[in-house]
Amino acid sequence: MGLLLLLIICQCAINSIKTHSVSKPNIILLMADDLGIGDLGCYGNKTLRTPNIDRLAQEGVTLTQHIAAAPLCTPSRAAFLTGRYPIRSGMAAFSRVGVFLFSASSGGLPSEEITFPKLLKQKGYATALIGKWHLGMNCESSNDFCHHPLSHGFDYFYGLPVTNFRDCKPGQGSVFLKGVQRDLVIPVQITGIALLSLAVVQYIGLLKVPFQALGYFLLIITISLVVLIFFFYHFRQLNCFLMRDHQIIQQPLSYENLTQRLTKEAMKFIERNTDAPFLLFLSYLHVHTALYASENFKGKSKHGLYGDAVEEMDWSVGQVLDVLEKHNLNDKTLVYFTSDQGAHVEEISSAGEVHGGYNGIYKGGKSTNWEGGIRVPGLLRWPGVVQAGAHIDEPTSNMDIFPTIVKLADAQLPSDRIIDGHDLLPLVQGEVTQSKHEFLFHYCNAYLNAVRWHPGNSESVWKVFFFTPNFSPEDSNGCYDSHVCFCHGGFITRHNPPLLFDLSRDPEEKVPLTPETESRFYEVIRVIQQAVDSHTRSLCAVPNQLSWDNLLWKPWLQLCCSSLFQSCYCDYESGGNPLQVQLG
Repeated sequence: MGLLLLLIICQCAINSIKTHSVSKPNIILLMADDLGIGDLGCYGNKTLRTPNIDRLAQEGVTLTQHIAAAPLCTPSRAAFLTGRYPIRSGMAAFSRVGVFLFSASSGGLPSEEITFPKLLKQKGYATALIGKWHLGMNCESSNDFCHHPLSHGFDYFYGLPVTNFRDCKPGQGSVFLKGVQRDLVIPVQITGIALLSLAVVQYIGLLKVPFQALGYFLLIITISLVVLIFFFYHFRQLNCFLMRDHQIIQQPLSYENLTQRLTKEAMKFIERNTDAPFLLFLSYLHVHTALYASENFKGKSKHGLYGDAVEEMDWSVGQVLDVLEKHNLNDKTLVYFTSDQGAHVEEISSAGEVHGGYNGIYKGGKSTNWEGGIRVPGLLRWPGVVQAGAHIDEPTSNMDIFPTIVKLADAQLPSDRIIDGHDLLPLVQGEVTQSKHEFLFHYCNAYLNAVRWHPGNSESVWKVFFFTPNFSPEDSNGCYDSHVCFCHGGFITRHNPPLLFDLSRDPEEKVPLTPETESRFYEVIRVIQQAVDSHTRSLCAVPNQLSWDNLLWKPWLQLCCSSLFQSCYCDYESGGNPLQVQLG
């Protein structure tokens, strides 16, 4: 009897320790930008050195079928923060442009959306976003900050409000030039011909056009062109700047030791919160173009500037892991590493150097829902709680982080809205072997593009495409002529019946199945169509945050640390002295 009582007491103590260990841990979320799943050693790369990221895999769980909720930055990050498909929050575009391009746009993550930092903050967590935001800034004035990170649950923000464009770094070319040339040259030519024709018919007397009307028309065209030229001439100052909370501290952005500065901010935040639970979202600028690397990493990799940037990011991950170890926080901290979408395969520098990453065996890349565009790294490390060295080949999503960490913080999931993510903990602890994602819906902007179905008690992972992008050139692996693939009109090919693949047998999506090669073809299509109908009925109409009106540059929303006529210039960050971080 005494022995039995002792065993019961011991078991209760063990359960108490385990419960305590999984309650209110520190959370560190590391997100790369445009990193290919094939760029990391733990996913098979043999030539890039990523020992610190690989260490997360060795000491934690590797998700081999981890899926971004969208193949573009803005919708993917909106889904990550809310646990919901971006179509539900209005963060999916019906127009060609699927991301925010300007700091002075009025669209952004709606204040009605509930983000995980909001919920964790309510549970006593210190919360910080360091790095890229890309989810909007202001609504009606240049200081209302309605979409700012501090309005979405973060206590501290240090980073870029938009993203890292080629145009931000002198000498790296322009991501807009090709689009501007394609979309504006013809309208300008037509306008010019129309004006010249009107002047001719006016002169010869065939048609009497009021001179005042012609003057107003010409004035409007001239003003529009002047504003456009002014904006693109000053793009770097207007869109590429660094903020601390609500204050601009460097405009335009300097790339000098930028990763070191981001890393230093992350380390300082951890060290300020060693005695209380914290949430750190370290959102890297690497490896989105413009590519950059500090002197300690430049020219050191086997893959040019892109490889240098990957290896510098890996160094930064190592610094974060070292500071956890220094303060004995390893066992109290869940660390997650991912990318917002797959590598941007069309990124080629003006000098012809490949500036996009490697998606391994997977087809396509960023902006497409081929596996190369949405299958991303997914690593979770939490010593003593999640399995070390495990590989899980079940469909999971970046939306799953929301319910996972909300539950760990002892917070409640919102009951007034659909949360599309599922708690990952049972899967990564080995308590269950099947993902809760029977279906995953893959959107290209606001258009349902593809669906993944993983039936219970089956190894098959079916994937159907309702349309696919038209690669250019046709025999390539991307849309090189337009820099990214688009989602409608002449840019796509629709399929009826849909294209069908079984990813368990054909992960490279090489050979579509047919009724002749797959006996269950029509059954699979039917089940998936029923799931689509159910999913579509669950959607509610919401304001489109990526409408043209919300996307356009609005001068009255422009953030500027000095007068607009003083070229929006300031540098409170460096003070003339480069920031130094101990390189290890």
